[in-house]
Parts: sequence; structure tokens; C-alpha cells
Amino acid sequence: MTKACDEARRLGAWIDDYRPIPGVPDEMIGPDGRPRPHWSTLLDTLAQLGDDGVDQRFAAAARRINDMGVTYRVHGEARERLWPLGRMPLLLTEAEWREIEAGIAQRAELLDLILRDIYGPGRLVTEGALPAAAVAGSLEFVRPMRGVEPLGGRWLRFYAAEIGRGPDGKWWVLGDRAQAPSGAGYALENRLVLARAFPSLYREMNVRRLAGFFRDFRAGLVAAAARPDPRICLMTPGSWSETYSEQVYLARYLGFLLVEGEDLVTTEGKLHVRTVAGLKRADAVWRRVDADWCDPLEANAASRLGVPGLFDTLRQGAVALANMPGAGLVESRALMSFLPGLSRRLLGEDLRLSNIATWWCGQEAERAEILRAIDDRAIAAAFSDTMDGLGGARVALGAELEPARRAALIRAINERGIDYVGQEIVQLSTTPAYCAGGLTPRPFALRVFAAATPDGWTVMPGGFCRVSDRRDARAVSMGAGAQSADVWVIGEKPAESATLLPARGETRVVRIPGNLPSRAADNLFWMGRYLERAEATLRVVRCLCNRLTDPQSTAIEGRQPIERCERLLIACGVAAPTGLRHPGAAIAFAASSDAGSHGSALAVVLQAKRAASIIRERLSQDVWQLIGRLELRLQRLASKTPLEAEILESAERSLHTLAALSGLMVENFNRVAGWAFLDLGKRIERAINTSRFARHFADADPTMDTLDALLELIDSQISYRSRYLAGAALAPTLDMAMLDPFNPHSVGFQARRIDEHLAALPALLDDGMMEPQRRLAIALRAELEAEDARRLDAARILVIEQRVMALADVIADRYFSRGGDNAPADKRSRFA
Repeated sequence: MTKACDEARRLGAWIDDYRPIPGVPDEMIGPDGRPRPHWSTLLDTLAQLGDDGVDQRFAAAARRINDMGVTYRVHGEARERLWPLGRMPLLLTEAEWREIEAGIAQRAELLDLILRDIYGPGRLVTEGALPAAAVAGSLEFVRPMRGVEPLGGRWLRFYAAEIGRGPDGKWWVLGDRAQAPSGAGYALENRLVLARAFPSLYREMNVRRLAGFFRDFRAGLVAAAARPDPRICLMTPGSWSETYSEQVYLARYLGFLLVEGEDLVTTEGKLHVRTVAGLKRADAVWRRVDADWCDPLEANAASRLGVPGLFDTLRQGAVALANMPGAGLVESRALMSFLPGLSRRLLGEDLRLSNIATWWCGQEAERAEILRAIDDRAIAAAFSDTMDGLGGARVALGAELEPARRAALIRAINERGIDYVGQEIVQLSTTPAYCAGGLTPRPFALRVFAAATPDGWTVMPGGFCRVSDRRDARAVSMGAGAQSADVWVIGEKPAESATLLPARGETRVVRIPGNLPSRAADNLFWMGRYLERAEATLRVVRCLCNRLTDPQSTAIEGRQPIERCERLLIACGVAAPTGLRHPGAAIAFAASSDAGSHGSALAVVLQAKRAASIIRERLSQDVWQLIGRLELRLQRLASKTPLEAEILESAERSLHTLAALSGLMVENFNRVAGWAFLDLGKRIERAINTSRFARHFADADPTMDTLDALLELIDSQISYRSRYLAGAALAPTLDMAMLDPFNPHSVGFQARRIDEHLAALPALLDDGMMEPQRRLAIALRAELEAEDARRLDAARILVIEQRVMALADVIADRYFSRGGDNAPADKRSRFA
């Protein structure tokens, strides 16, 4: 009874403390001043959980966001931020949603018809329904697309609208998104995270599912393609894109091939993907690259994100594209002012979801109206996001401008009214946000998505909601401290289950997941190399610290292994000379965690993470988590001034993480081309590193302690002692390091595995001739199998090391695409 009373008091306190903004519509509070029924259900559940329960659920949600790697990047920033998911969802009733859904579907159809006319017969302009300047003035009007008939007939296949509730409580369209709309993937990830936090609540409140929308969108692309079993690609600007995390997730969720411009090539009027097996046809593309960057031959010649000749393949009708270049034209605010009339003309009906009142200043009467009432209007750029004349501002409120800036704006409108629009000032509706243990109203904007299907337009039941962190509704953007919120459409009956899985028997059985793009192979290869480099560096650090903390090793007769570890780290660029008499600890610390050194373990792990981020759709969540855990551990070490024992502990734990990562990849990676390149990178790097270990520790009269250190570095001390009763000797140690085909750390073992991988990879030509990389691999393997350890010296080992490095270069020339700036930044052949 006491618990129930506590819950009731907590619920009552939340409701009583909530103070809506006077005169502004609020999603939670009804006309009677009390929470609407669906909000009461949600608040009651939260009250039952208690403050600790709510905190616990959302702490778990935050950990899941981190584990999933859900991130975004603010424009101009290099580092990604974790996704800011708010605690409170946005709740919409079924009846309210039906009005939004119908309005968005109608608007998407209208905009598609407008695009068809503008790039086709042009009747709207010639008949005076749409001024030519409102079209040609837009930077998104792509002239090379005039006269092109899209494959499948649609210019628009994926559309989004920004909507909000105005003072009268009705929903208004604030803006259109047709260039490359983002946010749908984040909406889906919001749902997955919050559904795990409150699984029963979703069922009890009949929240509509999202999977059906994505299934229908994918079906629309399949239907538009020219071939019955199409290869569908998601074309991304690359890992520096602000929403790359979302693009990776959507590609994996939908089963699309994630490609960049350098992955694609046009030949014979068709679009192809560069793969390790040659060129493979691309039938449909979901474009997330802006139109101006899509084809350097006919658009921006400086673009390295696009595909030369892409526009011509579209003219040939050889590929279905969502959305067509030039679709971004409908995002201009200038066009928004004509949509009510165009709806009546093209659809024979009024807009079901009106946009905010807009006046384009390219027309004399509208310009005069805006200048007359400028204090009551918001002024914005007609064809872009920002206004050059006002320091790049997005929107200017006439009443709030300083006299000088106001006069400058009026002058600019008079001189080039075509560049400006005036809009009605609308105060956005508010929704509850959870702050400091209570609820507070915050303005929000909702992005709703529509997809073209063979049966018409379908609308995602929910959307991408951004909630401002302050009461100024104009600040609602992900770069201005806003949070995201899951959007729940509350059904009147239990929600139907939806899945992207096809019906039983509809899909043929395959075991190979398609051909591997060259860029993906490149990054898998380098991810394997970087992780092996990090392991090699940490093994040397551990070996060094083991001896620094051993009193016998620091004596004069035991310093040879220490000095060789130090020289090896310095020679390979892992650490710089310190000038100290006994520099071991300083060198070990720098080799572990100096991010400024290109060869330190931390720097190399960051490179591995960079390569992994480009191919995240091919990696499991567990792999991504372990790489992140490794990075965090080394960064924590970098923040200290540690003792040798602490450096040793960090190196050992990092090696344990690398061992877990290696085991995870061995056990969970399918043995297809992607695995081959990942393991090839690992084997190449291990062969190089083991050769260097042997050169530094087994030459110039090594002591028994130095040879023992070499055995430690290649993790072979137990194997050696099980074979030889005597202590470490030169020839047996070199045999174990360089030639032993049964030792997984020997160069001979690596050569055998490299040859096996190359033998299994596809050849470009089916002419029976051996390709160069295979010739080198066979020669290296045979040479090592015939070698005698007693003849090995530093010069001979160096030759073997150089042959492995040459083989790596030939593999890269054969399989990896060149050009672009998305390859890993540092590919120097150092073990560090």
C-alpha cells in the first residue's frame, strides 16, 4: 500500500509541477488542462518504476547506444558524438496520425508530379503557374537532367517533411526534404533502444511498428529495377558524413550494399560495382550524396564523392535511383509559396497538410507585402539554408534586427528579392522532456518519412523527432544541443507484427553474400594489419616491462634484452629517443599510449577503428565494442604518469582484449572473401613483425636471455621448452620464428596461410594463368619450406621481410581500388 501511495505521489508531483507555456499547444495537456489519456498511461508506468527504476532503464539505454556505436557528427567537427536520445517519447494518437499520414502522402505525390513536369514538358512554367526564376534560381536545379525519364517513372522515391503544430493546434509543414533525407535510420535505432528499455509498455500501448515501412520501401526499389533479382546499393559520401552511422545501420538492416563513389564505375551505359572479382552490375541506388557531387563530368568537377558518367547511365535508363539528381529542387522555400495553387492544379484538391504561409520576394506584390509587414515576418533564404547578407543566419526576425542590419536586409530584398522569402512566424508546439528528475515543456519538430511503393506512397508510422534544449523553437537542430525522441503512434488495437524477412519459400538459398567491393576488401585488409601491429607493439612493451620490473634483468649482464626492446621500438618509429640513461619506462609508455606518435599502440588502434568504421555494416556489434574497449583502455593509460607495473598491466589487458577480438573474428566470420582479406592483412603484418623480431633479437651474438625474449615475443616459450631440454639456442629459435610450419607465429606458417587465401580468391580472367600475387606467394612459401635455419642471418631475414612487403603491395594493386580519400591514412609497413 505504501508503494502504491509513493507511486501516486510521484505521478501527481510530475503532473502538478508541469507548467505548459501559455498560449502554446502542448502534446501532453488536453483542453481540460489535464494529461491526455495516452500520456497518463505512460506517466503511470514511469511512476511505478520509481526514480531509481527510471534511471536504471535509461542508463541501460545509454549503454546500448554506446555499444551499438550510434553516433552523429556536427558539421565542421572531426570527432563523432554519441546519439542524444531523450527519455520521453513523443506520443501521437491514431486519429491524429491518420491526418498527418494522408497529408504527407498527398504532398509526396504532388512534389513528384512537379518534378516530372519541371524536368519533362515544363508546362507549369510555360503556362505561368510557376515562375521560371523560382526554378532556375535554385542551386538544386540540375540542368543535365532535363528530358530524362527515370527508371520506374518516379523522380521522388524517398521523401521527408518537417512538421510542427501551430498556435491553432493544427499540423503545418515547415520544410521539405528530397535531396537525400536523413533521420529514418536514427528513428529506427531510437525505437530499438527504447523498446528494449520498456518492452511491455510498447505492447500495452499498441505502438505501431516501423519494419513494414522499410520493407515496402525496399520492395519499391526492387520493383523499379530492370532485373528481377537486383543488386541494390546505398551510396554514401563516406565515413566523414555527418550521418554515416545511420547510413551503415540502414545498409545492414535493409541488406543493401554500402558503397562510396570510388566503388562504382560506369561502363557501356551501365553502373557497376568494383569488386575483388571484377565489375558487377548495380541495378538500384539509394543516394545519400548531394546531386552536385554525384557526377564530376556533368556537375561539380571537383567532386571525389561521385561517379563519372552517372548522369548518362540515368539517361540510358540503366539504374533506378532514389532520389533522382535534381529532386532537391522541391526543398526551396520559394517553391513552397506556390504549392497550394499547384495542388489544386495538379491534384484537383487543396493541401491536406498546409505549409506555413510563405511569400517569395521574387514577385513584386509579395515583396511589397513583406517589406510592409517585415516586423511581423521571418525572413529566410529562398534557395539555400543560410543568408549570406546576414552572416550566414538561417532565419531573421524583422522585429528583432538591429536598425543597421534591418536596413541592410531591406536593401538586399529590394536589390535581389529573388533570393528571399518571408514567412509567417509560428510558435512550435511543446512536448514533455525529462530534466533533473521532472518534466518540462520543450519545443520540438517532427520529420515524417514517405516511400514510394508499387501501390503508392507509404508513410512511416512515427518519425524522427528533435526536441530543443531550450524554449527557443528556432534552435531545434542536432548541432544546437537538441535531443532526439522516439515517436509512438498509439494504435486503437494491438499493433500488427512486421518483419523484413520474406515469406517462407520466397527466397532462394545462397551461401556467398555477394561480391566484395574493392574498398571494403581494402579496409578489411588494413583493419587486420592494424590490429596485428597493435598486438606486436604491445608484445614488445610487455617484454620490456617484464624485464624492467625484474631485478635480475636490470643487472649489467641482463640488460641486452632491455636494450634491444628499446632499440626496436625506436627504430620502427614507435617511440622517440628520450636521452635518459635508462629510458625503458618512458619508451614503453610512449609506445603504448602516445597518440602523437604514428606508431604507438593507441595510434594504431585508432587507425584500426577508422578502417573498421568504413566497413561497420560488415562487422558484428561485439567486434565494434571490443575495438572501442581497447581504445578506451589505452586512452586511460595516456592520461596518467604510470609506473612500469601499470604500463605492464595495461599492455597485458590490452593483449587480452586483442586475443578476444581475434577469437571472435575467427569463430564468427563467414569464410568468404571478406574473411580472406581480414586474415591476409593479419598474416602479412605478422610475417613482417616476426621477421623484425628475429633480426633484432637473433643477431650480433645474442645471449640466452635475448633469445628467450624473442620466444616470448612470438608466444612460443612453452612450445620451445617442450621440444628442447637445453636453454634457448640460436638455430632452434630461428627455426621456430622463421620456418616452423606448425607455429602460428612463424613466418613460414604465415606464408602458407597467405598462399591458401590467394588460391581461394577469384581471378579476373578465366585463362588458366597464375596472377602475379599468387606467383609471389608460392615462391615465398617454397623458399621458406626449403630454407635451413642454420643459414639464416640478419641480411637473409631482411630479404624475406622485404619479399613479404612486396607481396602486400602486389595484393593491394590487384584487389583494391585507388583514388579518393577514404583509405586508411597511415599505411607505412611498420609493426607499430
